[in-house]
Amino acid sequence: MSDKNQNRIHKPHGTSRRMRILLKSFSITLGAIAVMVVAGILLWNRTVAPPPPPPMEAIRLPVTPSVPVERTTDDQDEDPEEVEYEYVWPAPERFTDEDRRDDFWTFLIIGLNEGQNANTVMVASYDGALKEANLISIPRDVIVHPTRVGRRLASSYIAGSGGGRGREGGIAQVQRDVMNVIGFVPDFYVVIDYDAFFTIIDAVGGIYIDVPQRMRYVDEYQDLDIDLHPGLQHMDSETALQFVRFRQGTRGTNYPGLPRGDFDRVRNQQIVIEEVVNRLLRPQSLLQIPEFVEIFNDSVDTNLTIPNMMYFALELNSVRGTDALSSYTLLPSRSSGHPTYEEFLSPQVVLELVNRTINPFEHALELRDLNVVTQ
Repeated sequence: MSDKNQNRIHKPHGTSRRMRILLKSFSITLGAIAVMVVAGILLWNRTVAPPPPPPMEAIRLPVTPSVPVERTTDDQDEDPEEVEYEYVWPAPERFTDEDRRDDFWTFLIIGLNEGQNANTVMVASYDGALKEANLISIPRDVIVHPTRVGRRLASSYIAGSGGGRGREGGIAQVQRDVMNVIGFVPDFYVVIDYDAFFTIIDAVGGIYIDVPQRMRYVDEYQDLDIDLHPGLQHMDSETALQFVRFRQGTRGTNYPGLPRGDFDRVRNQQIVIEEVVNRLLRPQSLLQIPEFVEIFNDSVDTNLTIPNMMYFALELNSVRGTDALSSYTLLPSRSSGHPTYEEFLSPQVVLELVNRTINPFEHALELRDLNVVTQ
């Protein structure tokens, strides 16, 4: 073999070796950067104090008229000074800041549909000492005001936002109605519409859901076309939205609805939240926390500050396993049935669950603290 041919053989080996050394050095450098970033984030988390809950003081709430006002374009231009306000204590009057549990926070989660009805209302808590979270879903068809034509929780937001009161009034009305159910106003609120839902699901790279049954529903009026097959599958935001919105099959077809109707839909909503949390608990997600916080801040309406969001996002690093998040649903004690399907809760059942899971106070709430509509 000629020297020329030998050079042709040995030269690639030398290049390959140099390439391996280069790649190894590059990998080590990237690994070192990643370690420094993670260490910096964790150090930041240890040096920043937990956010204090909002101070216990009367909340300024717009007064909702006895008859809900339908919003129009002209309503948006109404002078805000013409709206009447009242001040409401956010918990039983005997409770003060001194009665709060340490490192314990509560959150009101409101999911709006296109018509600004609250399809999802949940109250969550996070216990920083135990590293545990609880999530309670309140059915959307629960009656929350007996004298306003049997108004349901689902319509609280749109009832409060009409007449020029806007988003502030909508959130305030949901806070007021939720307080009647659970006895207090949660510390923080998060309002999520469909656009925010899309953004958050896509930000975590989608989720894996085991669809329990064939889901087929078409509603041209709502521009809704749900078409899911049973089995474990990866879902992007659009598919996940179909999953959480499905309740009944298309009328006039053999496609079944969910066995327990809206209560199974509530459970599916909880499953999606649990899966999002699981995605956030992945080690690689730690590096994306600043990105997630920015997306969350840009996508949702909330009274959480960016430092608040960063703190709670980093707290996820301390949470291990899905057992850290427990989900519950306040099941009605009775329903009016067809055609209105109004739902009524048992105050005793509500009280037991609230005190066991999301009560932010050192002392138990009592039946006198609730204003649950029972008939």
